[in-house]
Amino acid sequence: MWLIIAIVALTIVLDQVTKYLVASQMTIGQSIPIIDNFLYITSHRNAGAAWGIFQGKMMFFYLITLAVIAVVIVWMTRLDIKKDKWLMIALALILGGAVGNFIDRVLYQHVVDFIDTYILGYDFPIFNIADSALCIGVVLMAIDAILDMKRQ
Repeated sequence: MWLIIAIVALTIVLDQVTKYLVASQMTIGQSIPIIDNFLYITSHRNAGAAWGIFQGKMMFFYLITLAVIAVVIVWMTRLDIKKDKWLMIALALILGGAVGNFIDRVLYQHVVDFIDTYILGYDFPIFNIADSALCIGVVLMAIDAILDMKRQ
């Protein structure tokens, strides 16, 4: 169980520290190239969700995020860590990511985004560590579900 708690805590800490560094050291819109034409650190604020949808709907985000957090915590308490290790890791990443972005929304009414990628010429929406953790968690859940179906 300590591994799961560590994953949640590390996700939140990495997310909040990186967002703080970007928000305190960069101006909004400032971009630092890491790998030209692929990866940049770009200071951005998002008052919505992915791709900027639902801009300014904070009450919606508060309610949805609290519901997700509650469901994930209840789900985790009902799992057997030895039997469901990968699902627990996936849920820990989802929980950490949800809490990381929730903190921003409560404190600032927006989320600090900064990971800016260009993939095959497409300027992918700017995201952060919490978003990454959420996506990785969902992918791990899908893989776990597929493997579970194959086992049955």
